[in-house]
Amino acid sequence: MRFQVLTLVGHAPHPLTGRLDPAADRLAEAVETGVAAEELGFDAYAVGERHAGPFLSSSPTALLGALAARTSRIRLLSGVTVLAIADPVRVAEDYATLHQLSRGRLELVVGKGAEAGHFDLFGLDEGLQWEYQAEKYELLRRLWREEKVTWQGEFRPPLVDTTTVPRPYGGRAPRVWHGSATSLDSPELAARHGDPLFSANAVQPREAYTRLIAHYRERFEAYGHDPRTAHVGAGSGGLFVADTTQKAIARFKEYYEARVRQTHKPHLEGKPGYNTPFRTVEEAVENGPHLIGSPQQIIDKILDFHQAYRHDLQSVTVDSSGLAFPEQIDQLRRFAEEIAPTVRREAPTTLWQQP
Repeated sequence: MRFQVLTLVGHAPHPLTGRLDPAADRLAEAVETGVAAEELGFDAYAVGERHAGPFLSSSPTALLGALAARTSRIRLLSGVTVLAIADPVRVAEDYATLHQLSRGRLELVVGKGAEAGHFDLFGLDEGLQWEYQAEKYELLRRLWREEKVTWQGEFRPPLVDTTTVPRPYGGRAPRVWHGSATSLDSPELAARHGDPLFSANAVQPREAYTRLIAHYRERFEAYGHDPRTAHVGAGSGGLFVADTTQKAIARFKEYYEARVRQTHKPHLEGKPGYNTPFRTVEEAVENGPHLIGSPQQIIDKILDFHQAYRHDLQSVTVDSSGLAFPEQIDQLRRFAEEIAPTVRREAPTTLWQQP
């Protein structure tokens, strides 16, 4: 198993105290968390992209550029790049620049995004989100793999003999993952191209994500790809490690349940992927994707998910825990020292092996 830290750079008032940290502080913490993740031995650090709601991650390329300058080993991922609302030419240019700055450490996770409001913000039809995604990804692939591209599609002006610059580092296109939360469209697109899949594994019950991953693996092989290369990543609903599960529940309960109330979206009730069904911390520990508990309980939970998903990459998030920044870094330290070694040993993977 490989391990990633993800930030969406949330910027909402603390649900218990009402405190709202300055935006500059939150952005600085996002960079420092990536630096700490590298020092602690995590394999990857990911920055999300949100254009609606209480987040500061509308420009992940800026944050990833800062991280490329402050790190030297850790892989840098987007999580996700909202390709459905973007111009593929701009995406090709921006992320190839990051690929060069990081000397090949940059990888994309592309998706249609997890906020309903961004299509209106960019003047796009939400009903066409999957059509946007498929067409724009096909063009992005060509722009990174070919020069003098001539192309015509439905959602942007045609291109004639177009070569985007810079070219990807080392002459090889960055690896692209496909983020998958609710629909079979992303698993299908990933399978068609032999790309890896990243399951959100954040809000819905396990069965919903198992269905998406099973479809991906079935279609991956049907398209003629080697099933041994069908790599899968999985998110989590958040990380909170304590000496015992009872202590974790006691410490985290009030915050967790207040945050569930704060983030609930009544207008999206019943729409998959937006509101958690795990309203109490006990439900989250027992049945949700949240990694809350003792080190052994979290080890067991990740390995239990691995039985269902056979995933290669586990993502964790600490900056949605309500903890002060030094405590967030301590959570990552405990994960790296007390949880990761056992899971690495029990769930080996070929992902990111040196050739």
